Amino acid sequence: MTEHLELQHLVDGDSDCETTNRRRNFSVSRCRSCPYLGLMLAALSSLFFSLCSVIVKGLVDVNPMELAAFRFVGVLLPAIPIVIYKGEHPFPKGRRIMLLLRSFVGTTGLMLSFYAFRHMPLADASVIVFSVPVFVAISARIFLKEPCGIFNVITICLTLIGVVLITRPPLIFGHTVESLTDNHVETENAELWGAVAAFSATLFGANAYVLLRALKGLHFSVIMTNFGSFALIQTIVVTWAIGALCLPRCGTDRLLVVALALFSFGGQILLTLALQMEQAGPVAIARSADIVFAFFWQVLFFNEIPNRYSVGGAILVTSSVLLTGLRKWALSLPETSNMKKSLGILAV
Repeated sequence: MTEHLELQHLVDGDSDCETTNRRRNFSVSRCRSCPYLGLMLAALSSLFFSLCSVIVKGLVDVNPMELAAFRFVGVLLPAIPIVIYKGEHPFPKGRRIMLLLRSFVGTTGLMLSFYAFRHMPLADASVIVFSVPVFVAISARIFLKEPCGIFNVITICLTLIGVVLITRPPLIFGHTVESLTDNHVETENAELWGAVAAFSATLFGANAYVLLRALKGLHFSVIMTNFGSFALIQTIVVTWAIGALCLPRCGTDRLLVVALALFSFGGQILLTLALQMEQAGPVAIARSADIVFAFFWQVLFFNEIPNRYSVGGAILVTSSVLLTGLRKWALSLPETSNMKKSLGILAV
């Protein structure tokens, strides 16, 4: 199935169309046999990535930028033998600029999210970071020509209101409500910049989804090899520049770093496969299951009880996610389906 992409002018050369079409047809046939396989893989990837967030939050003696570098070691090392075994070209002609763009955008977004996880309550940071579907809908409309109508506008507004409730900026709430920046000065600056980093990570993450969707004809090992290589260089340079480059302490810290790498690799494989089987928007929606995991981990591991504003914001964001998922299901039903008629506006 031919894709009409405005990003196509960024591709630097002719690709092997026959090979790409064969892979794409194989992917489509798998989706027809199990229509929601892509969404299930995306939801499973959210479990892996939520555990990564727990590790980043808990390893207080290791700089989050350095943890990002270790995370990408976990992406790169297992991907290299796979790409060699499959006989894939590691840097295929016709997709090089796309691969570099995806790597830069994805790396920057992840570094920002790691900073947010460290300096904000885990659930609050996760809700903001995983409001990605809002911005995926916009980016996918611009670059992939995927639909974005009044329903998307409503879910965007709900999500943004949810983010405001979570961050509770004093400009809106005044000083009668505790905000993320009501503690001492050091915590104030850290949490303020944590919120900025979380929102910025969302913007970068949305474009990473769209770029992965544009690379749907490539084997996941090619994408991960390029992503891991570029990201490892970028994170090491940034870590060195801020003077945080050092080895973690022996014992539990190093074991957790290894676990971070393993969870990262598993989650990245599942996410990449999901995006090759499903549209960018629905995959981002399924990945937002991370929000549920984050609230659970926050209470279980860090004994942080979310307040009513955080819970209210999370409910709004999660409602947007569920409504969008229901709409996808409604649109997939036959026109004669009674269920489609009962869902009303969601099926329009």
